[in-house]
Amino acid sequence: MAAGAPRIFVSHLSGVAVFDPNGDQVGRVRDLVAILRVGRRPPRLLGLVVEVAGRRLIFLPMTRVSGVESGQVITTGVVNLRRFEQRPTERLVLGELLDRRVTLVEKGEEVTVLDVAIQQLPARRDWEIDKVFVRRGKGGALRRKGETLTVEWSAVTGFSLEEHGQGAESLLATFEQLRPADLANVLHHLSPKRRGEVAAALDDDRLADVMEELPDDDQVEILGKLKDERAADVLEAMDPDDAADLLSELPEEDKERLLTLMQPDDAADVRRLLSYEERTAGGLMTTEPIVLRPDATVADALARVRQQDLSPALAAQVYVCRPPDETPTGKYLGTVHFQRLLRDPPFTLVSSIVDNDLPPLSPQTPLPAVTAFLAAYNMVAAPVVDDSGSLLGAVTVDDVLDHLLPEDWREAEFHAAEGGSHG
Repeated sequence: MAAGAPRIFVSHLSGVAVFDPNGDQVGRVRDLVAILRVGRRPPRLLGLVVEVAGRRLIFLPMTRVSGVESGQVITTGVVNLRRFEQRPTERLVLGELLDRRVTLVEKGEEVTVLDVAIQQLPARRDWEIDKVFVRRGKGGALRRKGETLTVEWSAVTGFSLEEHGQGAESLLATFEQLRPADLANVLHHLSPKRRGEVAAALDDDRLADVMEELPDDDQVEILGKLKDERAADVLEAMDPDDAADLLSELPEEDKERLLTLMQPDDAADVRRLLSYEERTAGGLMTTEPIVLRPDATVADALARVRQQDLSPALAAQVYVCRPPDETPTGKYLGTVHFQRLLRDPPFTLVSSIVDNDLPPLSPQTPLPAVTAFLAAYNMVAAPVVDDSGSLLGAVTVDDVLDHLLPEDWREAEFHAAEGGSHG
């Protein structure tokens, strides 16, 4: 749904068909999942509960929703068919928020919630519940019987979390605005029991982001406390290279069990990374760089670079390859750097402006040589290509730094941050 699109009342989504990008129906919307926040801040919409064949309920994250229009929902691609399980911090919008008695803040008057409206935030993929449609009175012969009105979320009370709550729910809401690295710092200093409670309550994408910032011991501990299916979901949400690093810390039996539970495409990427020596370009690389075909334009490239979930290092350049577009690709033709994209007209074909002067890295390139390559050519990322000329992935400077720093650098950083906060 495009930024600035009109808000949608959730009652209109009940039973709406969900389609994949090819136009095939996946299922129907049965509910929406939101997370409440401290105070009167609007709840964030996490995703949809979708009924698929066999009356099975699955979870569809809003990050996988590309359109909500004309009485239908369109997904961006593959849907995870694991059964939906509601987590402690989550609220079912249709099942738990509607028909509740809440209070209008201004007048202290009790009203009944008939509906709530969702809207996508401008220039982002996040969605919020921003309006509440309520009815005054209790259905009796009261003044202004049945009068309805639409108010801002902040104009009512009776939904949001209390500031002084001690559950993981309130703790998560308090730290919601923290960057993943900062929330990882918080988790690192919690007791193991408390850390497990908070990790269990985080949604998969948020937990994946935080796990990537934690020391290895914390990652292994948290993963071990999750049910196997949930652990597989979190591994799928992690960058493949980070998931491979984490799995390499586990006993072979545990690693294989989790790989078997992962979606086949995600597991294949991770298995490929695990097949390389750890301190080589193949072991360091991510398998999800920006890949474009030769007939793509500068406008296409810039649209891909603008994607919010990309790290700055991966967004710094695109890799031009013949089909297939997924790694391992067809023949690698060259790289186009972000600055070059800004200098050429939008209709320019990327194949006409590729930089193919620098030789790509092979997957066996050792870490010192990778470091020297990035330093010598002032690069923040470099392509990794096999003997047949296929692009396997890209090594980014942040992954190189992770392996150059001492193994306990994250713990040292956390302790330094803790000391600085009391200075």
